[in-house]
Amino acid sequence: MSHATLTVIVPAHNEEHGLPATLRSLAAQTTPPEKIIVVDDASTDRTGEVAASFDGVTVLRPPHNLGSKARAQNHALPHCDTDLILAVDADTVLAPDYIERIKPTFDDPEVGVAAGNVQTRFARTPWERGRSTEYLFGFHWHRPIQQLADSPMVCSGCCSVFRRDILTSFGGFPERTIVEDMDFTWSQQVAGRKAVYVSDAVAWAADPETLTYLRKQVWRWMAGFMQNVRLHLPRLLTRKPMLATWVLIALLEILLAPLWWATPLWLAFAAHEPVARTMVWWTGGELLLTVPVLLHAARRRRLPAGRVLLNLPFVYLNKAVNLYYAWKALIVELVLVPLRLSQGLTVYEKGR
Repeated sequence: MSHATLTVIVPAHNEEHGLPATLRSLAAQTTPPEKIIVVDDASTDRTGEVAASFDGVTVLRPPHNLGSKARAQNHALPHCDTDLILAVDADTVLAPDYIERIKPTFDDPEVGVAAGNVQTRFARTPWERGRSTEYLFGFHWHRPIQQLADSPMVCSGCCSVFRRDILTSFGGFPERTIVEDMDFTWSQQVAGRKAVYVSDAVAWAADPETLTYLRKQVWRWMAGFMQNVRLHLPRLLTRKPMLATWVLIALLEILLAPLWWATPLWLAFAAHEPVARTMVWWTGGELLLTVPVLLHAARRRRLPAGRVLLNLPFVYLNKAVNLYYAWKALIVELVLVPLRLSQGLTVYEKGR
């Protein structure tokens, strides 16, 4: 499959500013795609005109806004006849060798989906700087371990490659949950196929620059994770126990995180430990768990170590947002929805 044909689908709603960089990165690929399709999902700006100005780009415009990324991607699916499909967000930039590095993964006929290493395009605001730390840690610690165990938690939807025949036989990009990438990744592994993380294929995503957009994105991600837990966990336990292990660990971390965050207060006020010693102990534990991984990530990505470490404090802003919406999603999607007291999150909102 290294010589497989490939179509790129770029769903886009009001993306006139971010789209040009995405399309330029596709045009610069060392292994160019056979087709590039931009789905102008009822944009009210110049998204369609911008896309049409690039050579070799086909623009599709649905008659009305489809309401989610998965639906926009599925609108383009009947226009694809290549072996592989690469789904790219309209604000994501691919390294020039992204396709070249990820295609050989599909030489293994058991691989149904693969994605690369996602990093942040910008680190200007506190929220972007916090996200850059999250990505460096996650894609250089969690993902490699999951890949070694042949059980990635998710092939990131901003830059995933799919085997077209498997995707179409599945019914297209899943619309039943609010995060189609995790849904498909878990579904493939439940079905006995492989999902693969390709660490050397790099993509840069534009992440929320304000708290307003961060909240929307994190709520969608956390609600989508819990929707997939509700949908897939029983089958994961029997058919893909290693992936079920990661899922259960993630749930346990959500449940225990408030206890860890409250530990300094408990030691200081309930156990009467000195506040300074308590904070030194807690901070030292945090640094021991994070700094070695971040230094490794900085070396791999050829980033200045000092700049990476300066962003570390901002990750705690993001962690607070993550924890709030993780607990909200757990209550809504795993308690209220089964009790039929809520429909859960059904409206797709962009994170920027």
